Amino acid sequence: MTLWIVGSIVFGYITGCLHGSTIARWISGVNLKETGVKNAGASNAMIVLGKRYGTLVALIDIGKGVFAVIAVRLLAGYFGLPADSTTLLLFIVGTAVVFGHNFPFHMKFNGGKGTATIIGVLFALDWRFGLAGLALFIIVALVTDILVYGVFMLYVTFLVAAIWMIGYWPIIIALALFAMAVWKHIENIKRIRNRTEPRIRAVFKKKKS
Repeated sequence: MTLWIVGSIVFGYITGCLHGSTIARWISGVNLKETGVKNAGASNAMIVLGKRYGTLVALIDIGKGVFAVIAVRLLAGYFGLPADSTTLLLFIVGTAVVFGHNFPFHMKFNGGKGTATIIGVLFALDWRFGLAGLALFIIVALVTDILVYGVFMLYVTFLVAAIWMIGYWPIIIALALFAMAVWKHIENIKRIRNRTEPRIRAVFKKKKS
């Protein structure tokens, strides 16, 4: 089982390092880490390069989360691993993929914030959790007018999924991932407390103008 765990971590991390923002840079010549809000994610791609690039980056980053989880599920099924072991591996590889997105070695371990990738992981774990997480993300973000609140709902959904599954290790892993998400958004949290966090409506109004 140790080999499976290590393999899932390595596979997930490497997959997570495959950034949509890198593809966008190859095509557009724009380094998203040096412009806009200086984040290698879909939201910054949309702000800086427009909807097409934002969609491209989002699809790639969501896709790698889906791919990693489904690949491990298929391998675990092929080798006949028990349900509790498979569940553990799925949460490990899902977390590793988000970790790779957030801390890619080729970006000096300073990548994105994992929003699109965790959406992909949720859908691959169970499409119902994926839909629930995405719905909460959109609704909470729009109601509060602050994107980060919606983002946290994705990680809450991941934790709920862990509680729903078999075993306590997935819960520990989900809590660790949630803690990482809070840490990655610590600047956003500070701006929220200081009431300087950009509002969603304000960003879109600025974009239109």
